[in-house]
Amino acid sequence: MAAFHSPSTASIGMVLLLLIGFSMAAFAYGNFYHNFDVVWGDGRAVIQEGGDLLTLSLDKTSGSGFQSKDEYLYGKIDMQLKLVPGNSAGTVTAYYVSLQLSSKGEAWDEIDFEFLGNLSGQPYILHTNVFCQGKGNREQQFYLWFDPTADFHTYSILWNPERIVFSVDGIPIREFKNLEFLGVPFPKNQKMRLYSTLWNADDWATRGGLVKTDWSQAPFKASYRNFNADGCVWSSGSSYCSSNKNAWFWEELNFAKKGQMKWVQNNYMVYNYCEDTKRFLQGLPTECTFADIL
Repeated sequence: MAAFHSPSTASIGMVLLLLIGFSMAAFAYGNFYHNFDVVWGDGRAVIQEGGDLLTLSLDKTSGSGFQSKDEYLYGKIDMQLKLVPGNSAGTVTAYYVSLQLSSKGEAWDEIDFEFLGNLSGQPYILHTNVFCQGKGNREQQFYLWFDPTADFHTYSILWNPERIVFSVDGIPIREFKNLEFLGVPFPKNQKMRLYSTLWNADDWATRGGLVKTDWSQAPFKASYRNFNADGCVWSSGSSYCSSNKNAWFWEELNFAKKGQMKWVQNNYMVYNYCEDTKRFLQGLPTECTFADIL
């Protein structure tokens, strides 16, 4: 992997400290007891430290998962995750917003982070996808520029009427623009919850299913903390937005953020559906042609 070179490590470190201090002063993080429900796992999802920490675990019998109490129609969502360490091959830690699971028909919307485990010493693959009206096939995959099992890192979804932005530690890695005027569907009508699950997917997750889960390493555990959602909460048939709505509702990537995203995509992207001409024999999807121009 390519290393990131900066003119002044000390100055960047100071800026990061200032940004972290500002962020912590600007809002209080959520509490897992107040903001989430454990929905499956038979005791494998555990809320700890007075609601400040949640862990999911996976063994040969079952995985586990949780969902937000609130439903959102647009928002900016942050969560810190520390992924399964060691030999995590075959496991998937999913973190996504989607239509209520029991309500899914053929036309649901979904915005996905999925972390695909790997053998010890091999990098995780961060898999992203956007489903619109039940259709996905918009995968982009990345390596990370750090060890996501050694400490907590922040994974964010910005979803507003103009774009969806996936970010890692405040660095955008992917943007999916609203190109409805070109006939490209965009999630805008369905309220969605935040979900996270830890589950076994060794039929496809690691090297296309060639590497299976080593159950002697179980239980596998992923940890969560510092949830924050600044969004429009759906209640009684209407969407109610926070007083801070203007900070994100029309947010777009400035020149510096676009530069960061380009750096990630040039150095750490390992799959892009917009370059897979063998998969799309009839031509690449419309958004692949226009996204960088508009």
